[in-house]
Amino acid sequence: MHTKTGRTISAVLLCLMILSAGMAQVPKAPPRKEGEGPWSQLIIRGVTLINGTLSPPLGPVDIVVENNRITAVQPVGAPGQKIDASRRPQLKAGGKELNAEGLYLMPGFVDTHGHIGGTAQGTPAEYVFKLWMAHGITTVVDPGCSNGLDWVLEEKAKSAKNEITAPRIKAYMRFGAGSQTTIATGLQAREWVRNNAKAGADGIKFFGASPEVMSAALDENKKLGLRSKMHHSQTWVGGWNVLNSARAGLTSMEHWYGLPEAMFTDRTVQHYSLDYNYQNEQDRFGEAGTLWKQAAAPFSEKWNAVMNELLSLNFTLSPTFVAYLANRDLMALRRAEWHENYTLPSLWDFYTPTRGSHGSYWFSWGTEQEIQWKENFRLWMTFINEYKNRGGRVTIGTDAGFIYNLYGFAYVNEMQLMREAGFHPLEVIKAATLSGAEALGMDKEIGTVEVGKLADFVITEENPLTNLQTLYGTGAIKVTDDNRVLRVGGIKYTVKDGIIYDARKLLADVKDMVDAAKAKTGYKIMQPGMKGF
Repeated sequence: MHTKTGRTISAVLLCLMILSAGMAQVPKAPPRKEGEGPWSQLIIRGVTLINGTLSPPLGPVDIVVENNRITAVQPVGAPGQKIDASRRPQLKAGGKELNAEGLYLMPGFVDTHGHIGGTAQGTPAEYVFKLWMAHGITTVVDPGCSNGLDWVLEEKAKSAKNEITAPRIKAYMRFGAGSQTTIATGLQAREWVRNNAKAGADGIKFFGASPEVMSAALDENKKLGLRSKMHHSQTWVGGWNVLNSARAGLTSMEHWYGLPEAMFTDRTVQHYSLDYNYQNEQDRFGEAGTLWKQAAAPFSEKWNAVMNELLSLNFTLSPTFVAYLANRDLMALRRAEWHENYTLPSLWDFYTPTRGSHGSYWFSWGTEQEIQWKENFRLWMTFINEYKNRGGRVTIGTDAGFIYNLYGFAYVNEMQLMREAGFHPLEVIKAATLSGAEALGMDKEIGTVEVGKLADFVITEENPLTNLQTLYGTGAIKVTDDNRVLRVGGIKYTVKDGIIYDARKLLADVKDMVDAAKAKTGYKIMQPGMKGF
Protein backbone atom coordinates (compact mmCIF):
# COMPACT_ATOMS: atom_id res chain seq x y z
CA MET A 1 0.00 0.00 0.00
CA HIS A 2 1.38 3.40 -0.82
CA THR A 3 1.59 6.25 1.65
CA LYS A 4 -1.13 8.85 1.46
CA THR A 5 0.18 12.34 0.84
CA GLY A 6 -2.90 14.54 0.52
CA ARG A 7 -6.17 15.18 -1.24
CA THR A 8 -7.10 16.54 -4.64
CA ILE A 9 -10.36 17.32 -6.34
CA SER A 10 -12.01 14.32 -8.01
CA ALA A 11 -10.20 13.57 -11.24
CA VAL A 12 -13.33 13.60 -13.36
CA LEU A 13 -14.74 16.72 -11.72
CA LEU A 14 -11.43 18.53 -11.89
CA CYS A 15 -10.96 17.57 -15.53
CA LEU A 16 -14.35 19.01 -16.33
CA MET A 17 -13.65 22.15 -14.31
CA ILE A 18 -10.31 22.69 -16.01
CA LEU A 19 -11.65 22.11 -19.47
CA SER A 20 -14.99 23.86 -19.05
CA ALA A 21 -14.26 27.02 -17.10
CA GLY A 22 -13.57 30.02 -19.26
CA MET A 23 -13.11 28.03 -22.42
CA ALA A 24 -14.75 30.73 -24.54
CA GLN A 25 -11.42 32.56 -24.14
CA VAL A 26 -9.37 29.88 -25.86
CA PRO A 27 -7.88 31.57 -28.94
CA LYS A 28 -9.33 30.17 -32.14
CA ALA A 29 -7.20 29.30 -35.10
CA PRO A 30 -6.28 32.25 -37.36
CA PRO A 31 -7.17 32.31 -41.06
CA ARG A 32 -5.21 29.75 -43.05
CA LYS A 33 -1.91 30.94 -44.52
CA GLU A 34 -0.36 27.51 -44.96
CA GLY A 35 -0.76 24.90 -47.63
CA GLU A 36 -0.76 24.82 -51.42
CA GLY A 37 -3.97 24.19 -53.31
CA PRO A 38 -6.48 22.87 -53.77
CA TRP A 39 -6.29 22.35 -57.51
CA SER A 40 -8.88 21.08 -59.96
CA GLN A 41 -6.50 18.14 -60.44
CA LEU A 42 -3.61 16.85 -58.33
CA ILE A 43 -1.39 13.95 -59.40
CA ILE A 44 1.02 12.47 -56.85
CA ARG A 45 3.65 10.76 -58.98
CA GLY A 46 5.59 7.56 -58.35
CA VAL A 47 4.82 7.05 -54.67
CA THR A 48 4.77 3.76 -52.71
CA LEU A 49 1.30 3.24 -51.23
CA ILE A 50 0.83 1.88 -47.71
CA ASN A 51 -2.95 1.62 -47.51
CA GLY A 52 -5.24 1.14 -44.53
CA THR A 53 -6.54 -2.19 -45.80
CA LEU A 54 -3.71 -4.48 -44.55
CA SER A 55 -2.46 -4.68 -48.13
CA PRO A 56 1.33 -4.85 -48.32
CA PRO A 57 2.95 -1.74 -49.79
CA LEU A 58 2.79 -1.33 -53.55
CA GLY A 59 4.45 1.07 -55.89
CA PRO A 60 5.32 3.06 -57.70
CA VAL A 61 1.81 4.37 -58.30
CA ASP A 62 0.37 7.63 -59.52
CA ILE A 63 -2.59 8.87 -57.48
CA VAL A 64 -4.99 11.22 -59.20
CA VAL A 65 -7.25 13.63 -57.32
CA GLU A 66 -9.90 15.76 -58.99
CA ASN A 67 -11.94 18.24 -56.99
CA ASN A 68 -10.88 16.58 -53.73
CA ARG A 69 -11.86 13.07 -54.79
CA ILE A 70 -9.48 10.27 -55.70
CA THR A 71 -10.18 9.30 -59.30
CA ALA A 72 -7.35 6.86 -59.99
CA VAL A 73 -4.65 4.81 -58.26
CA GLN A 74 -2.51 3.76 -61.19
CA PRO A 75 0.50 1.38 -61.00
CA VAL A 76 3.25 2.79 -63.20
CA GLY A 77 6.01 0.21 -62.99
CA ALA A 78 8.08 -1.86 -60.58
CA PRO A 79 10.62 -0.94 -57.88
CA GLY A 80 14.09 -0.25 -59.27
CA GLN A 81 12.81 0.01 -62.83
CA LYS A 82 12.26 3.06 -64.98
CA ILE A 83 8.68 4.26 -64.71
CA ASP A 84 6.54 3.39 -67.71
CA ALA A 85 5.48 6.79 -69.02
CA SER A 86 2.79 5.24 -71.20
CA ARG A 87 0.87 4.13 -68.10
CA ARG A 88 0.92 7.51 -66.40
CA PRO A 89 -2.31 9.53 -66.08
CA GLN A 90 -2.19 12.78 -68.00
CA LEU A 91 -2.05 16.12 -66.25
CA LYS A 92 -4.89 18.45 -67.23
CA ALA A 93 -4.63 22.17 -67.70
CA GLY A 94 -4.47 23.92 -64.33
CA GLY A 95 -3.47 20.72 -62.57
CA LYS A 96 -0.61 20.15 -60.14
CA GLU A 97 2.02 17.41 -60.13
CA LEU A 98 3.82 16.36 -56.95
CA ASN A 99 6.93 14.27 -57.56
CA ALA A 100 6.85 11.62 -54.83
CA GLU A 101 9.27 9.07 -56.27
CA GLY A 102 11.01 7.28 -53.43
CA LEU A 103 8.41 8.49 -50.93
CA TYR A 104 5.68 6.62 -49.03
CA LEU A 105 2.00 7.55 -48.85
CA MET A 106 -0.68 6.54 -46.33
CA PRO A 107 -4.28 7.65 -45.77
CA GLY A 108 -4.68 10.60 -43.40
CA PHE A 109 -4.52 9.62 -39.74
CA VAL A 110 -7.56 9.70 -37.43
CA ASP A 111 -7.24 10.58 -33.72
CA THR A 112 -10.36 9.25 -32.01
CA HIS A 113 -9.64 11.09 -28.74
CA GLY A 114 -8.19 14.59 -29.09
CA HIS A 115 -8.99 17.56 -26.86
CA ILE A 116 -8.47 20.93 -28.55
CA GLY A 117 -6.30 22.56 -25.90
CA GLY A 118 -7.59 24.73 -23.09
CA THR A 119 -7.01 27.83 -20.98
CA ALA A 120 -5.53 25.91 -18.05
CA GLN A 121 -2.82 24.54 -20.36
CA GLY A 122 -2.47 27.82 -22.25
CA THR A 123 -2.72 25.95 -25.53
CA PRO A 124 -4.48 27.89 -28.31
CA ALA A 125 -6.17 26.09 -31.18
CA GLU A 126 -3.47 27.01 -33.70
CA TYR A 127 -0.80 25.35 -31.57
CA VAL A 128 -2.80 22.14 -31.19
CA PHE A 129 -3.98 21.99 -34.80
CA LYS A 130 -0.50 22.48 -36.25
CA LEU A 131 1.03 19.81 -34.03
CA TRP A 132 -1.70 17.42 -35.17
CA MET A 133 -1.37 18.28 -38.85
CA ALA A 134 2.43 18.09 -38.67
CA HIS A 135 2.02 14.47 -37.58
CA GLY A 136 -0.39 13.52 -40.35
CA ILE A 137 -3.62 13.76 -38.33
CA THR A 138 -6.31 14.93 -40.72
CA THR A 139 -9.39 13.96 -38.68
CA VAL A 140 -9.92 14.28 -34.93
CA VAL A 141 -12.71 13.63 -32.44
CA ASP A 142 -13.08 16.20 -29.68
CA PRO A 143 -14.39 14.06 -26.77
CA GLY A 144 -16.37 16.41 -24.58
CA CYS A 145 -16.22 19.69 -26.53
CA SER A 146 -14.84 21.27 -23.40
CA ASN A 147 -14.21 24.60 -25.10
CA GLY A 148 -17.99 24.75 -25.58
CA LEU A 149 -20.03 23.13 -28.35
CA ASP A 150 -20.53 26.39 -30.25
CA TRP A 151 -16.76 27.05 -30.14
CA VAL A 152 -15.98 23.57 -31.48
CA LEU A 153 -18.68 23.70 -34.15
CA GLU A 154 -17.34 27.03 -35.40
CA GLU A 155 -13.82 25.60 -35.74
CA LYS A 156 -15.29 22.47 -37.33
CA ALA A 157 -17.09 24.55 -39.97
CA LYS A 158 -13.97 26.59 -40.73
CA SER A 159 -11.90 23.43 -41.06
CA ALA A 160 -14.47 21.89 -43.40
CA LYS A 161 -14.12 24.96 -45.63
CA ASN A 162 -10.31 24.92 -45.19
CA GLU A 163 -10.43 28.46 -43.87
CA ILE A 164 -8.05 27.41 -41.07
CA THR A 165 -5.14 24.97 -40.89
CA ALA A 166 -6.75 22.16 -38.95
CA PRO A 167 -7.91 18.56 -39.15
CA ARG A 168 -11.58 17.92 -39.83
CA ILE A 169 -13.37 17.77 -36.49
CA LYS A 170 -16.05 15.56 -34.99
CA ALA A 171 -17.77 17.05 -31.94
CA TYR A 172 -18.84 14.65 -29.16
CA MET A 173 -20.48 16.70 -26.39
CA ARG A 174 -20.04 15.77 -22.73
CA PHE A 175 -23.28 14.24 -21.47
CA GLY A 176 -25.23 16.65 -19.29
CA ALA A 177 -23.24 19.74 -20.26
CA GLY A 178 -25.36 22.87 -20.17
CA SER A 179 -28.15 21.32 -18.15
CA GLN A 180 -29.39 23.58 -15.36
CA THR A 181 -30.06 20.60 -13.11
CA THR A 182 -28.54 17.15 -12.64
CA ILE A 183 -30.03 14.72 -15.13
CA ALA A 184 -31.68 12.18 -12.85
CA THR A 185 -34.41 10.53 -14.93
CA GLY A 186 -34.71 8.77 -18.25
CA LEU A 187 -37.03 11.45 -19.58
CA GLN A 188 -34.49 14.17 -18.76
CA ALA A 189 -31.77 12.11 -20.40
CA ARG A 190 -33.74 11.67 -23.61
CA GLU A 191 -34.53 15.38 -23.78
CA TRP A 192 -30.87 16.32 -23.33
CA VAL A 193 -29.82 13.87 -26.06
CA ARG A 194 -32.37 15.27 -28.52
CA ASN A 195 -31.25 18.82 -27.77
CA ASN A 196 -27.61 17.80 -28.23
CA ALA A 197 -28.41 16.46 -31.69
CA LYS A 198 -30.36 19.58 -32.61
CA ALA A 199 -27.39 21.73 -31.56
CA GLY A 200 -25.24 19.98 -34.16
CA ALA A 201 -23.11 17.58 -32.11
CA ASP A 202 -21.85 14.42 -33.81
CA GLY A 203 -22.13 12.31 -30.69
CA ILE A 204 -21.84 12.14 -26.91
CA LYS A 205 -18.99 11.58 -24.44
CA PHE A 206 -20.18 9.85 -21.26
CA PHE A 207 -18.49 9.49 -17.88
CA GLY A 208 -21.28 7.70 -16.05
CA ALA A 209 -24.75 8.00 -14.54
CA SER A 210 -27.41 5.77 -13.05
CA PRO A 211 -28.49 2.73 -15.10
CA GLU A 212 -31.85 4.39 -15.83
CA VAL A 213 -30.20 7.54 -17.17
CA MET A 214 -27.50 5.72 -19.14
CA SER A 215 -29.98 3.30 -20.73
CA ALA A 216 -32.33 6.09 -21.80
CA ALA A 217 -29.56 8.36 -23.10
CA LEU A 218 -27.88 5.66 -25.15
CA ASP A 219 -31.18 4.39 -26.53
CA GLU A 220 -32.20 7.87 -27.65
CA ASN A 221 -28.79 8.60 -29.11
CA LYS A 222 -28.88 5.35 -31.07
CA LYS A 223 -32.34 6.17 -32.44
CA LEU A 224 -30.95 9.48 -33.69
CA GLY A 225 -28.11 7.69 -35.46
CA LEU A 226 -25.34 9.40 -33.49
CA ARG A 227 -22.24 7.78 -32.07
CA SER A 228 -21.02 7.69 -28.50
CA LYS A 229 -17.91 7.11 -26.42
CA MET A 230 -17.33 6.67 -22.71
CA HIS A 231 -14.73 7.01 -20.01
CA HIS A 232 -16.25 4.67 -17.43
CA SER A 233 -15.65 6.70 -14.29
CA GLN A 234 -14.74 4.64 -11.24
CA THR A 235 -17.44 6.51 -9.35
CA TRP A 236 -20.07 4.74 -11.45
CA VAL A 237 -18.41 1.59 -12.77
CA GLY A 238 -19.53 -0.59 -9.86
CA GLY A 239 -23.03 -0.54 -11.30
CA TRP A 240 -22.35 0.11 -14.98
CA ASN A 241 -19.39 -1.45 -16.76
CA VAL A 242 -18.53 -1.78 -20.43
CA LEU A 243 -20.91 -4.68 -21.03
CA ASN A 244 -23.80 -2.61 -19.74
CA SER A 245 -22.75 0.21 -22.05
CA ALA A 246 -22.28 -1.93 -25.14
CA ARG A 247 -25.59 -3.72 -24.64
CA ALA A 248 -27.34 -0.36 -24.27
CA GLY A 249 -25.90 0.98 -27.52
CA LEU A 250 -22.59 2.68 -26.69
CA THR A 251 -20.44 2.53 -29.82
CA SER A 252 -16.95 2.88 -28.31
CA MET A 253 -15.10 3.05 -25.02
CA GLU A 254 -12.09 5.22 -24.15
CA HIS A 255 -9.14 4.15 -22.01
CA TRP A 256 -9.82 0.89 -20.16
CA TYR A 257 -11.90 1.60 -17.06
CA GLY A 258 -15.00 -0.56 -17.09
CA LEU A 259 -13.37 -3.41 -18.99
CA PRO A 260 -11.54 -5.26 -16.19
CA GLU A 261 -14.58 -4.74 -13.96
CA ALA A 262 -16.67 -6.66 -16.49
CA MET A 263 -14.30 -9.60 -16.02
CA PHE A 264 -14.29 -9.94 -12.24
CA THR A 265 -14.83 -13.52 -11.11
CA ASP A 266 -14.27 -13.39 -7.34
CA ARG A 267 -15.38 -9.86 -6.46
CA THR A 268 -17.77 -7.11 -7.52
CA VAL A 269 -15.55 -4.12 -6.81
CA GLN A 270 -11.92 -3.16 -7.27
CA HIS A 271 -9.85 -4.11 -4.23
CA TYR A 272 -9.46 -0.55 -2.96
CA SER A 273 -7.21 0.12 0.01
CA LEU A 274 -9.37 0.84 3.01
CA ASP A 275 -8.09 4.41 3.30
CA TYR A 276 -8.47 5.05 -0.47
CA ASN A 277 -10.02 8.35 -1.50
CA TYR A 278 -10.95 8.89 -5.14
CA GLN A 279 -10.26 12.60 -4.81
CA ASN A 280 -6.62 11.79 -4.13
CA GLU A 281 -5.22 11.21 -7.60
CA GLN A 282 -2.26 9.24 -6.28
CA ASP A 283 -4.81 6.80 -4.90
CA ARG A 284 -6.77 6.76 -8.12
CA PHE A 285 -3.91 6.21 -10.54
CA GLY A 286 -1.68 4.24 -8.20
CA GLU A 287 -4.27 1.60 -7.41
CA ALA A 288 -5.64 1.57 -10.95
CA GLY A 289 -2.30 0.00 -11.82
CA THR A 290 -3.34 -3.12 -9.94
CA LEU A 291 -6.75 -3.50 -11.57
CA TRP A 292 -6.09 -5.74 -14.58
CA LYS A 293 -4.58 -8.50 -12.43
CA GLN A 294 -7.81 -8.53 -10.40
CA ALA A 295 -9.78 -9.46 -13.53
CA ALA A 296 -10.12 -12.87 -15.15
CA ALA A 297 -6.89 -14.30 -16.54
CA PRO A 298 -6.23 -13.95 -20.28
CA PHE A 299 -8.02 -16.57 -22.42
CA SER A 300 -10.02 -17.87 -19.45
CA GLU A 301 -13.74 -18.58 -19.78
CA LYS A 302 -14.86 -15.21 -18.36
CA TRP A 303 -12.23 -13.28 -20.32
CA ASN A 304 -13.33 -14.92 -23.56
CA ALA A 305 -17.02 -14.43 -22.80
CA VAL A 306 -16.62 -10.68 -22.33
CA MET A 307 -14.50 -10.35 -25.47
CA ASN A 308 -16.90 -12.39 -27.59
CA GLU A 309 -19.91 -10.38 -26.50
CA LEU A 310 -18.20 -7.08 -27.30
CA LEU A 311 -17.23 -8.48 -30.70
CA SER A 312 -20.81 -9.54 -31.38
CA LEU A 313 -21.95 -5.98 -30.64
CA ASN A 314 -19.41 -4.49 -33.13
CA PHE A 315 -17.97 -2.48 -30.26
CA THR A 316 -14.94 -0.21 -30.72
CA LEU A 317 -11.99 0.03 -28.33
CA SER A 318 -9.91 3.21 -28.19
CA PRO A 319 -7.35 2.28 -25.52
CA THR A 320 -5.26 5.48 -25.42
CA PHE A 321 -2.30 3.56 -24.03
CA VAL A 322 -0.18 6.70 -24.24
CA ALA A 323 -2.38 8.55 -21.75
CA TYR A 324 -1.00 6.18 -19.08
CA LEU A 325 2.51 5.69 -20.42
CA ALA A 326 4.12 7.90 -17.79
CA ASN A 327 2.70 5.62 -15.11
CA ARG A 328 5.17 2.90 -16.05
CA ASP A 329 8.16 5.16 -16.87
CA LEU A 330 7.64 8.70 -15.70
CA MET A 331 11.18 9.87 -16.34
CA ALA A 332 11.22 8.68 -19.96
CA LEU A 333 8.10 10.58 -20.96
CA ARG A 334 8.97 13.62 -18.86
CA ARG A 335 12.36 13.85 -20.62
CA ALA A 336 11.05 13.23 -24.14
CA GLU A 337 13.23 15.22 -26.53
CA TRP A 338 10.39 17.17 -28.14
CA HIS A 339 9.50 19.06 -24.95
CA GLU A 340 12.40 21.50 -25.32
CA ASN A 341 11.28 22.90 -28.66
CA TYR A 342 7.57 22.18 -28.87
CA THR A 343 6.02 22.29 -25.38
CA LEU A 344 4.67 25.69 -24.38
CA PRO A 345 5.81 27.01 -20.97
CA SER A 346 2.21 27.13 -19.79
CA LEU A 347 1.73 23.48 -20.75
CA TRP A 348 4.96 22.45 -19.04
CA ASP A 349 3.78 24.21 -15.89
CA PHE A 350 0.45 22.39 -16.19
CA TYR A 351 2.26 19.04 -16.30
CA THR A 352 4.29 19.80 -13.17
CA PRO A 353 3.38 17.70 -10.11
CA THR A 354 0.71 19.49 -8.13
CA ARG A 355 -2.40 18.71 -6.16
CA GLY A 356 -4.43 21.12 -8.28
CA SER A 357 -4.23 19.83 -11.87
CA HIS A 358 -5.81 16.66 -13.20
CA GLY A 359 -3.14 14.18 -14.18
CA SER A 360 -0.28 15.92 -12.35
CA TYR A 361 -0.47 13.41 -9.54
CA TRP A 362 3.17 12.49 -8.95
CA PHE A 363 3.11 13.11 -5.19
CA SER A 364 5.13 9.99 -4.40
CA TRP A 365 5.60 7.99 -7.58
CA GLY A 366 8.39 5.52 -8.00
CA THR A 367 9.57 1.97 -8.56
CA GLU A 368 6.65 0.16 -6.95
CA GLN A 369 3.98 2.05 -8.88
CA GLU A 370 5.84 1.69 -12.17
CA ILE A 371 6.29 -2.06 -11.77
CA GLN A 372 2.57 -2.44 -11.07
CA TRP A 373 1.78 -0.44 -14.19
CA LYS A 374 4.12 -2.46 -16.39
CA GLU A 375 2.18 -5.59 -15.47
CA ASN A 376 -1.08 -3.68 -15.94
CA PHE A 377 0.01 -2.77 -19.47
CA ARG A 378 0.97 -6.36 -20.25
CA LEU A 379 -2.47 -7.71 -19.35
CA TRP A 380 -4.28 -4.79 -20.97
CA MET A 381 -2.31 -5.13 -24.20
CA THR A 382 -3.02 -8.87 -24.30
CA PHE A 383 -6.76 -8.15 -24.39
CA ILE A 384 -6.46 -5.39 -27.01
CA ASN A 385 -4.26 -7.45 -29.31
CA GLU A 386 -6.51 -10.51 -29.14
CA TYR A 387 -9.59 -8.33 -29.68
CA LYS A 388 -7.97 -7.17 -32.92
CA ASN A 389 -6.99 -10.73 -33.83
CA ARG A 390 -10.62 -11.84 -33.57
CA GLY A 391 -11.83 -9.08 -35.85
CA GLY A 392 -12.56 -6.37 -33.30
CA ARG A 393 -12.12 -2.70 -34.10
CA VAL A 394 -9.29 -0.88 -32.31
CA THR A 395 -8.47 2.76 -33.02
CA ILE A 396 -5.70 5.24 -32.26
CA GLY A 397 -6.60 7.89 -29.68
CA THR A 398 -4.25 9.96 -27.54
CA ASP A 399 -5.96 12.15 -24.92
CA ALA A 400 -2.96 14.47 -25.35
CA GLY A 401 -2.41 17.60 -23.29
CA PHE A 402 -2.15 15.70 -20.01
CA ILE A 403 0.59 13.77 -18.19
CA TYR A 404 3.50 14.85 -20.41
CA ASN A 405 1.74 13.73 -23.61
CA LEU A 406 2.25 16.35 -26.29
CA TYR A 407 -0.21 16.75 -29.15
CA GLY A 408 0.91 15.06 -32.36
CA PHE A 409 3.94 13.38 -30.81
CA ALA A 410 1.58 11.37 -28.58
CA TYR A 411 -0.05 9.92 -31.70
CA VAL A 412 3.17 8.30 -32.87
CA ASN A 413 3.84 7.15 -29.33
CA GLU A 414 0.44 5.43 -29.32
CA MET A 415 1.26 3.74 -32.62
CA GLN A 416 4.45 2.35 -31.07
CA LEU A 417 2.49 1.07 -28.09
CA MET A 418 0.12 -0.74 -30.44
CA ARG A 419 3.18 -2.36 -32.00
CA GLU A 420 4.36 -3.38 -28.53
CA ALA A 421 0.92 -4.89 -27.87
CA GLY A 422 1.48 -7.23 -30.81
CA PHE A 423 0.05 -5.36 -33.80
CA HIS A 424 1.91 -5.82 -37.09
CA PRO A 425 2.93 -2.38 -38.43
CA LEU A 426 0.26 -2.75 -41.14
CA GLU A 427 -2.30 -3.37 -38.41
CA VAL A 428 -1.11 -0.20 -36.69
CA ILE A 429 -1.69 1.75 -39.90
CA LYS A 430 -5.16 0.23 -40.21
CA ALA A 431 -5.98 1.26 -36.63
CA ALA A 432 -4.81 4.78 -37.46
CA THR A 433 -6.82 5.03 -40.67
CA LEU A 434 -9.61 2.68 -41.70
CA SER A 435 -10.55 1.58 -38.19
CA GLY A 436 -10.75 5.17 -37.03
CA ALA A 437 -12.89 6.08 -40.03
CA GLU A 438 -15.22 3.13 -39.39
CA ALA A 439 -15.62 4.11 -35.75
CA LEU A 440 -16.82 7.55 -36.85
CA GLY A 441 -19.03 6.24 -39.64
CA MET A 442 -16.76 7.98 -42.16
CA ASP A 443 -15.28 4.97 -43.95
CA LYS A 444 -17.07 5.88 -47.20
CA GLU A 445 -15.14 9.17 -47.20
CA ILE A 446 -11.75 8.57 -45.56
CA GLY A 447 -9.59 5.82 -44.08
CA THR A 448 -8.18 4.25 -47.26
CA VAL A 449 -6.75 5.42 -50.55
CA GLU A 450 -9.54 4.37 -52.92
CA VAL A 451 -11.32 5.87 -55.90
CA GLY A 452 -14.14 8.09 -54.71
CA LYS A 453 -12.67 8.96 -51.33
CA LEU A 454 -11.40 12.33 -50.08
CA ALA A 455 -7.81 13.37 -50.69
CA ASP A 456 -6.35 12.96 -47.19
CA PHE A 457 -2.78 11.62 -47.24
CA VAL A 458 0.37 11.33 -45.16
CA ILE A 459 3.60 11.39 -47.19
CA THR A 460 6.97 10.41 -45.74
CA GLU A 461 10.56 9.98 -46.91
CA GLU A 462 11.17 6.93 -44.70
CA ASN A 463 9.23 3.67 -44.65
CA PRO A 464 7.30 3.83 -41.36
CA LEU A 465 6.70 0.08 -41.36
CA THR A 466 10.38 -0.52 -40.65
CA ASN A 467 10.51 2.13 -37.90
CA LEU A 468 7.42 3.94 -36.62
CA GLN A 469 9.69 6.42 -34.85
CA THR A 470 10.37 8.04 -38.21
CA LEU A 471 6.85 9.50 -37.97
CA TYR A 472 7.84 11.72 -35.03
CA GLY A 473 8.33 15.36 -35.91
CA THR A 474 11.80 15.01 -34.41
CA GLY A 475 12.49 12.02 -36.66
CA ALA A 476 14.72 9.06 -35.79
CA ILE A 477 18.47 8.62 -35.39
CA LYS A 478 20.49 7.08 -38.20
CA VAL A 479 24.26 6.62 -38.44
CA THR A 480 25.92 6.68 -41.86
CA ASP A 481 28.70 4.33 -43.01
CA ASP A 482 31.23 7.04 -42.16
CA ASN A 483 29.76 7.45 -38.64
CA ARG A 484 27.88 10.68 -39.17
CA VAL A 485 24.82 10.87 -36.91
CA LEU A 486 21.72 12.04 -38.77
CA ARG A 487 18.07 12.63 -38.12
CA VAL A 488 15.81 11.05 -40.71
CA GLY A 489 12.08 11.01 -41.10
CA GLY A 490 9.39 13.26 -39.85
CA ILE A 491 6.38 13.62 -42.08
CA LYS A 492 7.18 15.50 -45.27
CA TYR A 493 3.67 16.42 -46.43
CA THR A 494 0.25 16.22 -44.90
CA VAL A 495 -2.50 16.45 -47.49
CA LYS A 496 -6.01 17.31 -46.35
CA ASP A 497 -8.84 17.90 -48.82
CA GLY A 498 -6.28 18.00 -51.62
CA ILE A 499 -4.30 20.82 -49.97
CA ILE A 500 -0.59 20.07 -49.51
CA TYR A 501 0.92 21.16 -46.19
CA ASP A 502 4.65 21.21 -45.50
CA ALA A 503 4.69 19.31 -42.18
CA ARG A 504 8.11 20.62 -41.21
CA LYS A 505 6.98 24.19 -41.76
CA LEU A 506 4.01 23.57 -39.45
CA LEU A 507 6.41 22.32 -36.78
CA ALA A 508 8.61 25.38 -37.31
CA ASP A 509 5.56 27.56 -36.70
CA VAL A 510 4.93 25.73 -33.43
CA LYS A 511 8.54 26.19 -32.37
CA ASP A 512 8.24 29.91 -33.08
CA MET A 513 5.18 30.06 -30.78
CA VAL A 514 7.13 28.28 -28.04
CA ASP A 515 10.22 30.46 -28.49
CA ALA A 516 8.11 33.63 -28.32
CA ALA A 517 6.38 32.46 -25.15
CA LYS A 518 9.72 31.64 -23.52
CA ALA A 519 11.23 34.97 -24.55
CA LYS A 520 8.57 36.93 -22.67
CA THR A 521 9.84 35.74 -19.28
CA GLY A 522 13.17 34.09 -20.05
CA TYR A 523 11.51 30.76 -19.35
CA LYS A 524 13.58 27.60 -19.27
CA ILE A 525 12.18 24.11 -18.92
CA MET A 526 13.24 22.72 -15.56
CA GLN A 527 12.70 19.19 -14.29
CA PRO A 528 10.37 19.13 -11.26
CA GLY A 529 12.01 19.66 -7.88
CA MET A 530 15.55 20.05 -9.26
CA LYS A 531 16.01 23.72 -8.34
CA GLY A 532 18.51 23.82 -5.53
CA PHE A 533 18.75 20.03 -5.30
